[in-house]
Amino acid sequence: MTALVIDSTGPGVTLQDGGRHGYLRYGITAAGPMDPLMHAAANRAASNPLDATAVEISTGGVTVSVQDGAVGIALLAPGFRVALDGVPLPDTVALTVEPGQTLVVRAGDAGAWGYLAVAGRLDVAPVLGSAATHTRSGLGGLDGRGLAAGDRLPVAESRTPDGPPQRLVAPWLGRDGREIRVVLGPQDDYFAPDQVEAFLAGPWTVSPRGDRMACFVDGTPLTHAKGHDIVSDGVAMGAIQVPGNGLPIILMADRQSTGGYPKIATVIGPDLGRLAQVRGGARLSFRRVTVAEAVAARRAERDLLREAVPREPVIRTDFASDFLLGLNLVGGVTDGRA
Repeated sequence: MTALVIDSTGPGVTLQDGGRHGYLRYGITAAGPMDPLMHAAANRAASNPLDATAVEISTGGVTVSVQDGAVGIALLAPGFRVALDGVPLPDTVALTVEPGQTLVVRAGDAGAWGYLAVAGRLDVAPVLGSAATHTRSGLGGLDGRGLAAGDRLPVAESRTPDGPPQRLVAPWLGRDGREIRVVLGPQDDYFAPDQVEAFLAGPWTVSPRGDRMACFVDGTPLTHAKGHDIVSDGVAMGAIQVPGNGLPIILMADRQSTGGYPKIATVIGPDLGRLAQVRGGARLSFRRVTVAEAVAARRAERDLLREAVPREPVIRTDFASDFLLGLNLVGGVTDGRA
């Protein structure tokens, strides 16, 4: 069977689908993509179901090739550096990788997570109905671990588009992470009004300690009005806990299922990916919105995925010196080759 082969990879590169839902009561969290919108858009560009299994690429980067046939790929990795056999490509691109070719994706000047979807289906056995990798519990993906050099990912129902690589036109994925929208609660009453306003005013600096479990921010610590311990209750992706040190912790895709710190607010779904793409050292603030506004934002996000992701030809700018020197670039004025 045709396969995608991992030639090399940094840490944090995993397989993710839409997530493992329905098991929170057993202490099993969903996992799934850090940037759900970009993950879904990559699958949309590959003509797959939006929650299909794709490769989530961290800033550690990845190098892939194929075996036993060509593989069509949709790659969305804004801010990353991408090259096929050493030839630079756009960071949002659809292409066919032929046997013998090598696709390299490396961290660039922006972005923290990218997604590589194959045109077809990554044939990975689901665990509890999902292929999403949760490395802390060892569930999903390939033996519950991150991808490693030598891994072979079979591609079922492979489709290969004709023609050269095409740039995927999705400027709406270039989201600004300086302001993250939140809905207050469910325990914002554990903080005096001036502390809630201080939380919203910020600014906060994203700590480099973050991972798939949580995003940490540094700033002026908040104080609790009713103590910093509560009876543990369930937590959602985006829940913002405030532990005893007063510094908010935003729970992300690999969060625990329950938490015992008061949650001052929750990041709305459409801004989870926006937050995930912010690198350590960046500053951000939180803006309060209503539940109705959050629902409207979610619907607007889903509308983006109803239509195919537009494509346009890749404009090459990497011509070799020998090629350029052989051209008469000043024709009509003088002979540049004279």
